[in-house]
Amino acid sequence: MRRSIFVLLFSLLSPLLLVAQHITPDSVKAEFLHAWNAYKQYAWGHDALKPLSKQPHDWYATSLYLTPVDAYDLMLLMGLKSEAADAKKLILENLSFDKDIQVQTFEITIRLLGGLESAYQLDGDPRFLALAEDLGKRLLPEFNSKTGMPYRFVHLQTGQLRDSLNNPAEIGTALLEFGTLSKLTGNSVYYDKAKKALVELYARRSAIGLVGSVINVETGEWVNTTSHIGGGIDSYYEYLVKAWLLFGDRECKQMADDGLRAVNRYLADSTADGLWYGDADMTTGERTGTTFGSLHAFYPAVLCLAGDTSRAKALEASCYHMWQMYGIEPEEIDYATMKVTAKEYYLRPEIIESAFYLYRKTHNTTYRDMGETFFRGIVRYCRTEAGYAYLKDVTTKEKADGMESFFFAETLKYLYLIVAPEETLSLDAVVLTTEGHPIRPTWRK
Repeated sequence: MRRSIFVLLFSLLSPLLLVAQHITPDSVKAEFLHAWNAYKQYAWGHDALKPLSKQPHDWYATSLYLTPVDAYDLMLLMGLKSEAADAKKLILENLSFDKDIQVQTFEITIRLLGGLESAYQLDGDPRFLALAEDLGKRLLPEFNSKTGMPYRFVHLQTGQLRDSLNNPAEIGTALLEFGTLSKLTGNSVYYDKAKKALVELYARRSAIGLVGSVINVETGEWVNTTSHIGGGIDSYYEYLVKAWLLFGDRECKQMADDGLRAVNRYLADSTADGLWYGDADMTTGERTGTTFGSLHAFYPAVLCLAGDTSRAKALEASCYHMWQMYGIEPEEIDYATMKVTAKEYYLRPEIIESAFYLYRKTHNTTYRDMGETFFRGIVRYCRTEAGYAYLKDVTTKEKADGMESFFFAETLKYLYLIVAPEETLSLDAVVLTTEGHPIRPTWRK
């Protein structure tokens, strides 16, 4: 009877104990294992877990093993040898890209191509590189447009293309993964194709240096001229900076300098509540919107990498204010009114990523403290019996039935790295992709 009472009391108190715990490498590792074991139990061999219904989820008609590939490098960094061995066996024995499906090139590139390359570099097994090369070959037709900018979808068997209307993020977020494939295989075609796409997009910036939201990759004409740094444009700027850092590509550095200068001039907007980045017309720079959200929160990290630490600090403070409004960040707010315009929290990592870079840059414990705030909020509001669920509404904390693979690849990784010893992953030795996969420039002499 005593044992039954103890078990009951512990089950009632355990959520409170979780909220009270501090962020440490071990506490983050424990949450990784909670989410990973739920995936193993309910969605093994599938792309992802639906944590509320405890059901598997695949993006397409067949699994591409997104969660195991995305999570693998973090297992290695955490020293989770048994879990890594299980994931490796699953991937190498089952993952095939000879599939009768059309895939979204951007998501498959950052999650799978980058994940396999990082797995190869950290693990050393050439079978990871063989899978990456096979995938790279199947994705290459995406660049077969008149401009060289990629289509959004490609068929993995036939190379058939779909969706010529694309955005800067999906066009410009390929050089790290495709360039690394060139460096690791000795085949320059991957670097050349992805670099050309970046250059062609940059060449179509406006006279004041901004890019729009949607462009036709066949005609090169802008379909939507709204400029911002949120989803659909965000990682275009990130990859210009990181391509310079990873490959020493001076042309990318020049494009990055030009792009960030225009963004900081025309999109930055200061209010009584802090520094924000809004929307503007790409041709005139005229302000067209005052929305800012979780995906915009990547930008302090990019500013840090570009050497603009003071601006990065100011913007991260605004992002933190957005998080504190409801104890967890909404997908989007109107910073002019500080009202929520999109209430979801998709377990996104960007604000944590920026705090990580600022901590590594400044060693100011303020950013570790931010990491603790993020960790506690996510554990308190998103933890479920089977992993973690995103929030449908941050104001009510209502959960929704989804746990994307980037929760492992990025959210938990940045929470772990912000408190782990720096030698766990030195930023002097690696560049992290937009999906958080560490790439080592092993080709440098």
